[in-house]
Amino acid sequence: MTENKENNKKEKPEKENLNRFIKYSTLGFEMMAMIGLGTWAGVSLDKYFENSTPGFTIGLSLFSIFASLYLVIKRVMNDK
Repeated sequence: MTENKENNKKEKPEKENLNRFIKYSTLGFEMMAMIGLGTWAGVSLDKYFENSTPGFTIGLSLFSIFASLYLVIKRVMNDK
């Protein structure tokens, strides 16, 4: 019986670590998606308006970078 309890104690931290790993690895993919979509939207707008300087591309890519960083920080702070 004590052997069974010891096994449960060992499995719980391993599961927690795996859940955290999965949680934080998906954050990276979410960041990539947000930044990619923001940059794609900026390029599309620059082409649509035929801008000589890539203002939309720069603006939307920077905005998406800061927005994704904000969301990551917010999620990490909520976990503590």
